[in-house]
Amino acid sequence: MTRKKIQIKKISNITARQVTFSKRRRGLFKKASELSTLCDAEIALIVFSATGKLFEYSSSSVTQVIERHNLQSKNLDKLVQPSLELQLGSATYNKRSKELAEKTRELRQLRGEEIQELNIEELQHLEELLANGLSRVLETKGDRIANEISTLTRKGGELMEQNQNLRQQVMDISVGKTCLQEQGQSSDSMVVNNNNSADPAQETSFSFLSLGFISYEKSLPCNYIS
Repeated sequence: MTRKKIQIKKISNITARQVTFSKRRRGLFKKASELSTLCDAEIALIVFSATGKLFEYSSSSVTQVIERHNLQSKNLDKLVQPSLELQLGSATYNKRSKELAEKTRELRQLRGEEIQELNIEELQHLEELLANGLSRVLETKGDRIANEISTLTRKGGELMEQNQNLRQQVMDISVGKTCLQEQGQSSDSMVVNNNNSADPAQETSFSFLSLGFISYEKSLPCNYIS
C-alpha cells in the first residue's frame, strides 16, 4: 500500500495539532543537526508553538548566529546602497544624455538640417517655432534701432546747443575787440589834438570833439563798452 499524502493545511483538531507539532519539530531539529554535521554549517532554529512556548536549536550558539546574521545584513546594506546610487546616477546620466540629444536635434532642425524625415505636423510645428522666433528677433531689432535713433537725436541737440553757445561767445569777443580798438583810436586823436592846439580856436575845437566822443560813448549799449 502506498502512503496517503497529507494535505498541507491547518489541523482543526487541537490534540492532533499538538502531536503533529511535536513530531515535526523533533524531525526538523534532527534534520538541522544532520545538515550541520554533514556540511559543517552553522545553524540556529527558533520555534514558537501555538501556546507561545519557545523551542530552539543551534549548532553552536543561537546568540552568535543571530549576531552574525545582523552583521551580515548590515554589510549587505552597505554593499547594496552604493549600487543603488550608481544605478540612480546612471539613470540620471542617461536621461540627461537623451535630453541633450533631443535638444541638439531640434537645434539642427531649426537650422534646416535633418528635416527630410519629418511629417506634415512636425514641419508645421517647426514653421511656427521659426515664425515666432523671427517675430521676436525683428521686435528686438526694432527696439534697438529706436533706442539708437533716440540717443543720436539727443546727442545732436546737445551738439547744436554747444555750437550756438560757442558762436555767441565768438561774437561777444569780436564786439569787445572792436570797442577796444575804437576807444584806443579816440584816445590817440585826443592826445594829438591836445599837443597841436595852440590857440583858443583849436582849444574850442578840441573841447567840441571831446564832448562829441563822450556823448557817443553814452549812446552805446553797455555790452559794447569794456
